[in-house]
Amino acid sequence: MNTIIDNDLLSMQEARILAENAREAQKILAAFPQEKLDEIVDHMAEEVGKYAKELAVMSSDETDYGVWQDKYIKNRFVCEYLRGKLRGMRCVGIINEDKAIHTMDVGVPVGVIAALCPATSPVSTTIYKALISVKSGNAVVFSPHPRAKNTIGRVLDILIATAERYGLPTGAMSYLHTVTRSGTLELMNHNAVSMILITGVPDMLDVAGKCGKPVLYGGAGNGPVFIERTANIHQAVQDIIQSKTFDNGVSTAAEQSIVVDGPIANEVKRELQNNGAYFMSEAESERLGKLLFPDGKQSDGEMAGKTAKYLAKCAGISVPEDTVLLVSEQRFVSDTNPYSREKLCPVLAYYIEDDWMHACEKCIELLLNERRGHTLVIHSNDEEVIRQFALKKPVARVLVNTPATFGGMGITTNLFPAMTLGSGSAGRGATSDNVSPMNLVYIRKVGYGVRKVEDLFGPRTTECAPAVSKTKGTITGSNEELLMLKELLGKVFENR
Repeated sequence: MNTIIDNDLLSMQEARILAENAREAQKILAAFPQEKLDEIVDHMAEEVGKYAKELAVMSSDETDYGVWQDKYIKNRFVCEYLRGKLRGMRCVGIINEDKAIHTMDVGVPVGVIAALCPATSPVSTTIYKALISVKSGNAVVFSPHPRAKNTIGRVLDILIATAERYGLPTGAMSYLHTVTRSGTLELMNHNAVSMILITGVPDMLDVAGKCGKPVLYGGAGNGPVFIERTANIHQAVQDIIQSKTFDNGVSTAAEQSIVVDGPIANEVKRELQNNGAYFMSEAESERLGKLLFPDGKQSDGEMAGKTAKYLAKCAGISVPEDTVLLVSEQRFVSDTNPYSREKLCPVLAYYIEDDWMHACEKCIELLLNERRGHTLVIHSNDEEVIRQFALKKPVARVLVNTPATFGGMGITTNLFPAMTLGSGSAGRGATSDNVSPMNLVYIRKVGYGVRKVEDLFGPRTTECAPAVSKTKGTITGSNEELLMLKELLGKVFENR
């Protein structure tokens, strides 16, 4: 007799159990001082860092996305650089006290976090979310991406064993072993869960938004890069190619479209071609567009994280051996244009505009096309143009003279080192921050009494108020006040 196993029901039941266990564990965790949380976090990062290369290879093999050597860099980034940044940061307990004005700020964990991780950067994102959750005194339940569930499970087994060895309550960090959409929905909707943290799983965003909880979303990016006429063209092109080819373009922060200032367009094109960019013909662009978006709407996930030469071969395009980037010259932005969309591979659209003002409008069109763009880059040495871009763009972050992938993550900028880049209101997220432990706590404000009401407004007085007589049924006051009251009472009785 064959046994029928309903994985949906198993996953839903597991989600309930994990959420309830996490709620109980978090009650204990919430009492931990910052120093104890820091000790656990530091040991977690140190231990999982020993497996950074092994996990990079494992994730690349399991998902068939990107380049393991680049994933190794991301893994080291969270195990080493992020680890260093977290040291000394106060997130819970008294985090700020101003004795001069008699106020205090107290950091309070939000509770239990449901964390969804992507297949594109499964190891680094999982480590990062685990570290910032424990750092801020929160329990966390992970829902691994089905395409990377073995890798994410391996990462979490290492982290959980280490954290519990140094005092993390059992159940404070866990993950779904039976991964289904139903189980993830059950987890996000469970009343024990206080916040949802989504990275790189855009198809879960709409349902997460209906759970009635804060959603921190680092999702689809459709970020343009503008090269303005005063830019260092050689450096700008180097930055763009380095960023867009890193891990074969799977980072959502990476550039999606180049918008070029008209007077330097030819020079920029030559520089791109000299560094391995292949400019496709109109017919080639059409063939590749259909490969990337077969139905004209959804991207083909199998094309993500592949090399430019592989994509060209699949589209029947003959390219030079040194090709690292495919570029399509475009004029218009539209929902039906595949080059106006996010492309998680080394493919870029290329627009030319007469001046920075027209380029500004083009960048806005691109950002709004998918309404989820979270990062824009400008290469310029004109501070006024840079300021205008910063003031006018509907985007969570503006990066200046830096590669988008690395600047967005906080490697080449002083933004907080993060694998979840908040997309703000334009991206339907609750924050535009590079998500840090401070996004996972709320601040309790404490204010001491320092003055009396009379010190600001003087003694209380009742001389302007109508007087009510102690005699039953009579009201005293000025004629004007009595007439107003009579009119008001008349309206009340008319409506009965």
